[in-house]
Amino acid sequence: MSDLVSLAEIEGAAERLAGTAVRTPLVPFPAASPPLLLKPESLQPTGAFKLRGAYATISALPEAERARGVVAHSSGNHAQAVAYTARELGIPVVLVIPHTTPGVKVAACIALGAEIVYVEPTMEARVATADKLAAAHGFALIPPFDDPRIIAGQGTAGLEIAQDAPAGPGTVLVPVGGGGLVAGIAAAVKRLRPELKVIGVEPEQAADARDSLRAGRPVAWDAEKTGRTLADALRAQRVGDLTFAHIREYVDDIVTVAEDEIRLTMRRLAREARLIAEPGGAVAAAAHLYRRDELPAAPFHIAVVSGGNVDPALFLEVLG
Repeated sequence: MSDLVSLAEIEGAAERLAGTAVRTPLVPFPAASPPLLLKPESLQPTGAFKLRGAYATISALPEAERARGVVAHSSGNHAQAVAYTARELGIPVVLVIPHTTPGVKVAACIALGAEIVYVEPTMEARVATADKLAAAHGFALIPPFDDPRIIAGQGTAGLEIAQDAPAGPGTVLVPVGGGGLVAGIAAAVKRLRPELKVIGVEPEQAADARDSLRAGRPVAWDAEKTGRTLADALRAQRVGDLTFAHIREYVDDIVTVAEDEIRLTMRRLAREARLIAEPGGAVAAAAHLYRRDELPAAPFHIAVVSGGNVDPALFLEVLG
């Protein structure tokens, strides 16, 4: 399909990210059977994979457009990535953030010099406010997921997986919120390592992507329903039209995990793998640990730990 992000676009994003994004390794989870390799995007400078898409997009803007500043709407990690990029490039940034966003993520954005505008925790409120600010001030709008530049940036993680994964067939497990990460990773992996399966993973309480794949079209969930999950990074009410096109083309299946499985996985990642994961960052590993019977049989699994920006109080509770 001509509207899908190309491998060349993903490789171009990787060139722009060189020296900014960390090339995260594949870390073995102890005593897992079949072997589980973790890709800890929590080690990025902003604590989540979102830096890949944000920096790849903003750094490619024309100089005049960049100088006017950028605006983004986000539940937290994309906002932090945009703020970090804006500081690195010396440009103004305004962030539209739901008032329910964990304080640790908001504090990080403020520390990076961003101006914050709070809105209700719905996609409609986020989009409308960001659009108004972009129109009023001439800011470049940096979408959180449904944009080819963002998908290409997130796809750089897929390039690394394709290069670093063991030889032969295997399964790549990727968290799904708005779909930008799974779209980009799947686009890269399926072109370079077609023998690998790509499985999206999301919370049972925010399973709009699973429903969308089953229905063959994007299906929305109410904000009240997606707001129930602990995984604040995965509360998007529906996947984007462009991300869904990639999911339909390249993703083999989407599975869900329960809230208690997310908590247990956060604890096990910390205690056994020495990795801090926020709830949304733990769902892919949770699928391996607790839903293996729903996954394709494979000699190994790779789970993307998409972020580690967890509220300290929640983390202490989970560890306890």
